Amino acid sequence: MNKQRRKAIEKLAEQLEELKTEFEALKDEEQEAFDNMPESIQYSERGETMESIISNMKDVLSNLEDACYGIADLENV
Repeated sequence: MNKQRRKAIEKLAEQLEELKTEFEALKDEEQEAFDNMPESIQYSERGETMESIISNMKDVLSNLEDACYGIADLENV
């Protein structure tokens, strides 16, 4: 890989890491909002929807982490 493409990959890796951090903060906010709800609402349809969203956000975060590791592997080649 030439220097120009390596620099472009490094820049994308930095951007992806920033996005991952921002997304994780949003997931944490959603989790905190759920945790601060009264139990009666947590067990309602609204609470179940929030739990599903949080679970999906965790999956997305895991995929973002995998992408970060994949890019790091490219940088180490």
